[in-house]
Amino acid sequence: MKAVEISRPGGPDVLVAVDRPRPEPGPGDVLIKVAAAGVNRPDVLQRKGVYPPPPGASDLPGLEVAGEIVGGDPGDTGLQPGDAVCALVTGGGYAEYCVAPAAQCLPVPAGLSMAEAAGLPETYYTVWSNVFDRGRLAEGETLLVHGGASGIGTTAIQLARALGHAVYATAGSDERARAAESLGATRGINYRSEDFVQAVKDATDGRGVDVILDMVAGSYVARNLQCLADDGRAVIIAVLGGVKGEVDAGQILRRRLTLTGSTLRPRPVAFKGAITRSLRARVWPLLESRTIRPVVHATFPLAQAAQAHALMESGEHIGKIVLTVPA
Repeated sequence: MKAVEISRPGGPDVLVAVDRPRPEPGPGDVLIKVAAAGVNRPDVLQRKGVYPPPPGASDLPGLEVAGEIVGGDPGDTGLQPGDAVCALVTGGGYAEYCVAPAAQCLPVPAGLSMAEAAGLPETYYTVWSNVFDRGRLAEGETLLVHGGASGIGTTAIQLARALGHAVYATAGSDERARAAESLGATRGINYRSEDFVQAVKDATDGRGVDVILDMVAGSYVARNLQCLADDGRAVIIAVLGGVKGEVDAGQILRRRLTLTGSTLRPRPVAFKGAITRSLRARVWPLLESRTIRPVVHATFPLAQAAQAHALMESGEHIGKIVLTVPA
């Protein structure tokens, strides 16, 4: 099969097209003929040599795919060979064929293209796990999303809004802040020209928000605490701003704040399978009714993965970047 591998740690140019043996599914796995694969920030980090795949995972980049089941063991998932699915994987997505745990596969929502479906798993699993499970966003509560124009951000805004929550979002330009508002954010905040702490306070009459989804960390950690309402929760999912930040422990004590975080990729199949079931029950109906939708900024042929990574690193995209695989 054709695939794209990381030839050595480095810039986008280290992504090279190669021929690889077709992977073999194990017990509980299915083999997917890939039609499209999402590009995500962890792919960039893996390419740079700072985010190795977990033990047993493919060394090929790519954490989400959409395509047709062509073999393997669907088990009791209700799926079968010939079904169009999208899947969360621990690696191997940048290829013509990919193995995925059947428990991490979902049917392609009616009306969505393969490119749109390929942009669903990584963001929706991440948002559901961190905003609703770990962050416990409850009825009547509010959410602040950092990186509101990213794939994660556009997903979090739409999903929280569809479930009845007011959402605020930061972004790196006025255009991206307005894009966040067009997707349902009550207020998009250009962090380059505004103090997001003050903007959140002003927008919430000084109360703050109940949950923050943060992919920045670093200096944002201390500022997030200032944005939280009493009993609020800040959930860190990436450290684009650095791994160290100051914490006012007194504020955590006085206002009963929670600072937490998680990474999804190394979690076991059983954990991700539980998220699969939640998404199928709560989120897939919203996608099929077009209440929410994947935002695909650009698609590239698989062989142009380097160009896709360059766009990802430019920060100029709004929503998802997807690779397409010729039939």
